[in-house]
Amino acid sequence: QVQLVESGGGLVQAGDSLRLSCVASGSIHSISTMGWYRQAPGKQREFGAKILSGGSTDYVDSVKGRLTISGDNAKNTMLLQMNSLKPEDTAAYYCYGTAMLPTGRTYTPWGQGTEVIVSS
Repeated sequence: QVQLVESGGGLVQAGDSLRLSCVASGSIHSISTMGWYRQAPGKQREFGAKILSGGSTDYVDSVKGRLTISGDNAKNTMLLQMNSLKPEDTAAYYCYGTAMLPTGRTYTPWGQGTEVIVSS
């Protein structure tokens, strides 16, 4: 089994920064993609950002220029640096990963979520 554990959420003021981390553990051969979705109160979960194993990244338009995703393939770790936070960034942030197991099977686990609350 592969597990993802997030950390780094919290309560901050508008304009502050936070850094979220996501660590994958378990029987992993490789991870091709890691990323973040977020779910604001009363809204559907939406894509936030992702990074591929080669280093290319993708972001939802609303976070471009403020959030930066990075990864360490050797440590199966992903970071999300969040700067200039806005109240509309308030959400539960969930990390996911597309992992290849030693058996050759592909598995996409999700983390348990970490809360980010941005006060105005």
